[in-house]
Amino acid sequence: MMGVMDKQSGIGQIRKACDTIAAELLKIHPAVTALGDKPTQDDIYKALFQLTKELETIKKRVARLERQEDTPEL
Repeated sequence: MMGVMDKQSGIGQIRKACDTIAAELLKIHPAVTALGDKPTQDDIYKALFQLTKELETIKKRVARLERQEDTPEL
């Protein structure tokens, strides 16, 4: 069981996971061509696009949270 982490550690862990997922998604693209079945390829490319969009949403949301923390209170 993982211990409790602070917000900065959580942000760092999410960023690292996002980078890993993005790198793995890139490995799928060349393999899709080898399938040789256009309908399957089209479906996989659509799914990869959706996954990429969701991953970018996570990254943007975490970046926004981090920027809010960096803004000094008045």
